[in-house]
Amino acid sequence: MTIAATYQIEYLQYLGPDGKLVGDLPPAFSDPKALLPLFKQMLFVRVFDTKAIALQRTGKLGTYASCLGHEATHVGIGASTRPEDVFAPSYREYGAQFMRGVKPREVLLYWGGDERGNDFSGPKHDYPWCVPISTQCLMAAGAALSFKLRKQDRIAVACCGDGGSSKTDFYAALNSAGAYTAPLVLCVVNNGWAISVPRSAQTGAQTLAQKGLAGGLHCLQVDGNDLFAVLEGMRRATERARKGEGGSVIEFLTYRLHDHTTADDARRYRADEEVKAAWARDPIPRLRTFLTAQGLWSEDEEKAWADDCGKRVDEEINAYLNTPVQPVEAMFDYLYADPPPDLLEQRAAALALEGRS
Repeated sequence: MTIAATYQIEYLQYLGPDGKLVGDLPPAFSDPKALLPLFKQMLFVRVFDTKAIALQRTGKLGTYASCLGHEATHVGIGASTRPEDVFAPSYREYGAQFMRGVKPREVLLYWGGDERGNDFSGPKHDYPWCVPISTQCLMAAGAALSFKLRKQDRIAVACCGDGGSSKTDFYAALNSAGAYTAPLVLCVVNNGWAISVPRSAQTGAQTLAQKGLAGGLHCLQVDGNDLFAVLEGMRRATERARKGEGGSVIEFLTYRLHDHTTADDARRYRADEEVKAAWARDPIPRLRTFLTAQGLWSEDEEKAWADDCGKRVDEEINAYLNTPVQPVEAMFDYLYADPPPDLLEQRAAALALEGRS
């Protein structure tokens, strides 16, 4: 018998759920102090997420997609990009986007039903949020190819969920990136559930990382609740991309601690025992325990930082709530250079309902 091909998927974990090291740290982490700003960013994201959910529950925000439990993955991804790179998120990678200059008020505007929230303060070349899952992956592959053709020292990073990794757009993206050796990093945030469909019911693949093998990409699976592992996985992938060695698919194993969105009730399809076990792997207590043991963090510092985060988020919430509502005709603007007659009729009808013409 002749074997046509064999493969192995490497798994990265350095910090266990108990906050203790499970092996030697890679050389890039010779100074644990470097993690302090990222840990503080994770805490900021959680404060923001908590307050955003409260806004929705009080009728001041529309449907909102929580990122609870994803903080290490998102912050690690954001910390691994450069301003000139292109980032193509799905619709909950706030931690990464805050690090790229997106303002919390813009996130709130978007979930408040105002498309101006997609006009980011961060890099204008980043893609807007993408609700049709995985379509952003193919766009990022195109951006990555353009960087290669123009000989630019830039890469494209796209995020999708475990369900998104089963979409045709995802496969087209990895196939294109592999065929053209494009500098693309596809981040699969595997939180266990594609809304109400468990990962086991939507793919027969042993890992989601291995899906990149078919396209010739480098593949890696990472403990997405371990910030060390996230940063090391991203370091390897981004270095490969920048050196012209091709793209990567990284599967980040994490968990969706909240519902899919505030319009969902995950209690209908997830067992309480499963969620309880996931809370024991929460990325924030894990890193807090490690940093405290290293003498780099304390309860007093966390309380002071939490108070500061609360004030900053409240400022962003007030900015969102005080943003003037757009006039009704704004929904018709920027659709066509020369609007068709039926659209002009709809615009006139909308103005008439407001007693305007």
